[in-house]
Amino acid sequence: MSEPIDVHFLHELRNAASGISPENWPEIAPATPVRPAAVPVEQLWTLFDAQAQSRHLDFAARWLRARDWGFYTIGSAGHESNAAVAMALRPTDPALLHYRSGGFYAARAAQVAGSTPIRDVLTGLAASSDDPISRGRHKVFGHRELAIIPQTSTISSHLPRAVGLAYGLDQRARHDVAGEWPEDAVVVCSFGDASLNHSTAAGALNAAAYSEYRRIPLPLLFVCEDNGLGISTTTPRGWAERSLAGYGMDYVRVSGDDPPALLATCREVADQVRRRRQPSVLHLKTVRYMGHAGSDAEIGYRSSASITSDYTRDPLLATARSLLRAGVSAHEVLQRYELLRESVMSQAETMVEAPRLSQAEQVMAPLTRSRPEEVAAAARASAGDVATTTPLTLAQTINATLQDVMTAYPNAIVFGEDVGAKGGVYGLTRGLRKRFKHRVFDTLLDEQTILGTALGTALAGFLPIPEIQYLAYLHNAEDQLRGEAASLGFFSAGQYGNGMVVRIAGLAYQKGFGGHFHNDNSVAVLRDIPGLVLAVPAHPADAAGLLRTCVGLAVAEQRVCVFLEPIARYHTKDLLEPGDGGWLATYAPETQWEPSQDGPGSVRRHGAGRDLLILTYGNGVYLSLRARRRLQERGIDTTVIDLRWLAPLPGAEIVAAAGDFDRILIVDECRRSGGMAEPMMALLLDNGYPGTVRRVTSRDSYIPLGPAADCVLLSEEDIVATAIEIAATTPAAR
Repeated sequence: MSEPIDVHFLHELRNAASGISPENWPEIAPATPVRPAAVPVEQLWTLFDAQAQSRHLDFAARWLRARDWGFYTIGSAGHESNAAVAMALRPTDPALLHYRSGGFYAARAAQVAGSTPIRDVLTGLAASSDDPISRGRHKVFGHRELAIIPQTSTISSHLPRAVGLAYGLDQRARHDVAGEWPEDAVVVCSFGDASLNHSTAAGALNAAAYSEYRRIPLPLLFVCEDNGLGISTTTPRGWAERSLAGYGMDYVRVSGDDPPALLATCREVADQVRRRRQPSVLHLKTVRYMGHAGSDAEIGYRSSASITSDYTRDPLLATARSLLRAGVSAHEVLQRYELLRESVMSQAETMVEAPRLSQAEQVMAPLTRSRPEEVAAAARASAGDVATTTPLTLAQTINATLQDVMTAYPNAIVFGEDVGAKGGVYGLTRGLRKRFKHRVFDTLLDEQTILGTALGTALAGFLPIPEIQYLAYLHNAEDQLRGEAASLGFFSAGQYGNGMVVRIAGLAYQKGFGGHFHNDNSVAVLRDIPGLVLAVPAHPADAAGLLRTCVGLAVAEQRVCVFLEPIARYHTKDLLEPGDGGWLATYAPETQWEPSQDGPGSVRRHGAGRDLLILTYGNGVYLSLRARRRLQERGIDTTVIDLRWLAPLPGAEIVAAAGDFDRILIVDECRRSGGMAEPMMALLLDNGYPGTVRRVTSRDSYIPLGPAADCVLLSEEDIVATAIEIAATTPAAR
């Protein structure tokens, strides 16, 4: 069944072939006056070929889906004018594309010899393992050789990364960091007009404008592909213009159905961004054909007249008109159009035999990749050669480790809110700015921008170590980790990565300062992100090794690591009695440190009691070790295991340790629902643990200000009382 837009295009071209002059076709009213300068026919053909190829791929997507050979029908029909953007750029300019940027992809591929854009897109539509970027995991526009970085959720969540990448490109020379893109490269990022309303878009555009205001180089071209619709919701007339122009950056509006103005404007804007190294906004007026996606019945929310009236704005038809006006015959244009149809459909028919991922191990391969030897080497490289003679607190240990990491890795950068001149709210980055200069810098007070900077600079060749000032602040931007950072390796089959170590000050038990924004005891948002590594250093003796290992994982495996630091333990010195120094540790140099002892899945065992095994982490370690002495006084000998790694859980270590005990107490400082006790109990159950298991947790509550916090937080008394109850039970028969 032919699509109406295809029928309309053919009808108009056949009229022209029959002698009807293109000047007598329905007039198209462009948003920008047509420029008088003639466009070379070769450029028009390049534009037409990319646009027609994209159009026929959209038709093929519907055809494949109708036969259950394809699985994706969000098309680019009506948006094909974005091909002109690709023509204005170089194939070495990194691109982060909207899901309707099919014309761009075709035009970019035409710039690189040996490319196979039709097959690339078709294998993506068919979820084939032959797809060159995701290997069958998702239909995305991406290709390593085309400098197109895959984006899976283009409702503006990729904009902060684009800002970070543009920033990183121009910082490479300043810090002598090698990268895969030329020094004068430009980043291009496309998105829709409906996405413009998302807070992530607002944050990214604001960050770009802020950078321009401060004259920080940021070679970034924002392209808003404005078709006036967000699925069924109409964008108010003039809203996109007002919003985009309101950020104060260079702003240009052009109509996609005016090829001469389109090609000239795209070239001017791209050249300006490359020359000035400052961001610009290209507002590209487009139209949408065939609804939002294959299942979208557009007639349910738009009138027939409204739908058909958009046919006069067809960018492909506009390019055909320009070709005819340049002296090309309508027969030649029609022939080119049909040849492209034949090429696309002949390849689409082969998708019935397309290989697909068929096993969980294949699907998860990018998430489960492991290079332990390389990780250990990279971790060891981050360790210094000087030991401390004075025991350090947790905060001092992390500071010392950061200094060694930045010395070992000249591409390492530390940034966040207040980390520069102030040295962090708790002094964790104190002295780093003075020693490492511009590699330590303050950012906007916007977590989306902080994480986006990390995502982008990692692609540019840096080792980002961003700080999120408080765990509660992460929730403003958690999708930058969940939907963007951790997913990149998965949806690029490991071809792209953004290894980083995100430091987060978090968890509860701060005294004299609090409320839920500064005492957040929720780790649920972090522990279920595929591929993300979550480490929690409880004691200064563990902090250096765990942080070095996270660096090793970021460098060798391109892992996204979160280093969740218990704020309440930053400056703790004593454990049981004033002056005992039980929460201090000396700082070990590289010659006295073995990476395997702090590798992923390793735990720290305290004590050798056989009556009760306590599994815990973070502040729970401190509380459990204090409770351990009180239990000893009652004749109950315990072993406390600090898990240290919460994602993935050290399952093998937990199960092995459990086999030596009849009773287990899980001490979880986080909330009862969504905390760490739940997966640990499930782990023990799944592995047939026959003994007694209990858990003690904090309440399912936000944490109030002041002493009221003690009402809902796990306490030392809770641990002692529950341990005594368990000790009194008769163990189950094994």
